[in-house]
Amino acid sequence: MSLCVSQLQCSRGDISLFEGLSFELKPGQLMWLEGRNGSGKTTLLRTLCGLFLPDKGSVEWDGEPTKSVMDTFCRKLLYLGHQNALKLDLNPVENLQTLSRLSGQTVFEEQIEIALGQLGLAGYEDTPVRKLSQGQQRRVALSRLLVSDASLWILDEPLVALDIAAVELLLSILVKHVEQGGMVILTTHQALPIPEEKMVRLSLDQYA
Repeated sequence: MSLCVSQLQCSRGDISLFEGLSFELKPGQLMWLEGRNGSGKTTLLRTLCGLFLPDKGSVEWDGEPTKSVMDTFCRKLLYLGHQNALKLDLNPVENLQTLSRLSGQTVFEEQIEIALGQLGLAGYEDTPVRKLSQGQQRRVALSRLLVSDASLWILDEPLVALDIAAVELLLSILVKHVEQGGMVILTTHQALPIPEEKMVRLSLDQYA
């Protein structure tokens, strides 16, 4: 099982963001996607998830084009973008239950409560998300990582709005996922203390 990208080209309007991009991500690897602002990092992540159509090239999952196995691929994928994708009038438990169902997974309330507790949200299980701070809302979204059975995590700036303790916790969660054979692709402007043998660094600047 792997994610394979071949000769990918994407543009925004008449401006080419990157072209000729190829890579393969295998189980047990984390890819740190780098590049200057406007280089197309978010566009690439959305393209990998099937939310944006490339101009050229292909994205394959386990040897098959993702567009041909999208249902299977989506069950193995967890995407967290800039937005937290939370319903503000629902509480954290209700949000995680809803998001899990949308991904085809059944998660018990006890599992969710344990995950929220690990992210420092014990006592906020019944609080509407709109009453939580920006950092707390981000923690709710990141709690999905602890209850999801997806093998591929695609994360766009997951460390934003987190304090030092939450950053350290998230990094430990990422390391554990990779050590257990999972795959991660993420963007961040912060240093990643991930073992070199587990990490692949890819800069979009060289494909501009």
